[in-house]
Amino acid sequence: QVQLVESGGGLVQAGGPLRLSCAASGRSFGSYDMGWFRQAPGKEREFVAAISRTGSNRYYADSVKGRCSISRDNTKNTVYLQMNSLKPEDTAVYYCAARTDYSSSRYFPKAYAYWGQGTQVTVSS
Repeated sequence: QVQLVESGGGLVQAGGPLRLSCAASGRSFGSYDMGWFRQAPGKEREFVAAISRTGSNRYYADSVKGRCSISRDNTKNTVYLQMNSLKPEDTAVYYCAARTDYSSSRYFPKAYAYWGQGTQVTVSS
């Protein structure tokens, strides 16, 4: 089991950067693929980015490709999401998650059993 705590959210102007962090408890962090999802009011939770256990493979939603970068530091039990050129439509609660179901697509929440509490990102125009 792993517990996840996100940080780094806040209010930022359009075009600005923001770096989210997700700290994991437990010694098994390196055994999980990790993902970032977001949920805007009235919308379903959607995939943002994912990274494999060693960090060698990274995946992005089309909506953030070229603007976001996911990374991890297994020595610090932390996964990061660097977001640049933020847009008002990026406003959402951002969640990190640990993937437990490798028979399900990494792009959908059902593949992830462990979730953080979320951190709010608000982009003003």
